[in-house]
Amino acid sequence: MNDVVELILKDHREVERLFDQLRTDPASRPGSLPVLTTLLSAHSRAEEADVYPVVADEVGASEHVAHSQEEHVEADELLAKLAATDPDSADFVTVLDEVVKAVSHHIEEEEETVLAGMRNGLSAERRAELGEAFLATREQHLGDQPDDITRDELRQQAANMEVSTPSGATKDEIQQTLREEAGE
Repeated sequence: MNDVVELILKDHREVERLFDQLRTDPASRPGSLPVLTTLLSAHSRAEEADVYPVVADEVGASEHVAHSQEEHVEADELLAKLAATDPDSADFVTVLDEVVKAVSHHIEEEEETVLAGMRNGLSAERRAELGEAFLATREQHLGDQPDDITRDELRQQAANMEVSTPSGATKDEIQQTLREEAGE
């Protein structure tokens, strides 16, 4: 059985392992950095599409979902900044530290609120269904970078944050609205 909570936890531990590797093994950075950014991008898109709407509707944790979504928006920005930073530069460690701090905070909060709510509020069968959906969406996005997000995916982020966007809004306009909301 692919319990979605266990799948998310597994990704969280892998992200923490990659953070440690990037911090302690500078020679590994050119190879490890794209692994980190694509894993986090795929993980985030899968949570946003398949997990967060269910947690908001079926667990009644829309406030926690909105907060987690805001943190995803922030993490996407930081990951794009990290991906654009030369792994051999002095700036890399500074940007990496920003990413580690933001993502570690998100992981801790998500595990305490969203994942705990799923364990308590969803049956094992429902968590297994969500696990299958999470894996399929995650697989679809492996290879994506934070900037590869689509307009529809941004609209899903807005819905998760309970933020309305005009129907004719462009991708850039939606992204700007989300950044402003996440920054508040």
